[in-house]
Amino acid sequence: MGDREYENSDLEIDQKLVTEGSLQLAGEIQVLEAWLRELDASDEENEDILAVRKSYNDMLRSRREMLSTLEKQAR
Repeated sequence: MGDREYENSDLEIDQKLVTEGSLQLAGEIQVLEAWLRELDASDEENEDILAVRKSYNDMLRSRREMLSTLEKQAR
């Protein structure tokens, strides 16, 4: 196998990892958004709910940033 073949193989692997990572992050984003909708629909509002909402929002923001970074690298 020549250097060119190794480069193509590495690019294919990298693209596959980016695609898989993007799909994983998109799925996690959907789950977090659903959990936040459930919290928003709840009439209950206490310290625990506020802490959970903040945690979910932080995780959601983080996943969106990671997904954006992955999409930029894929270009």
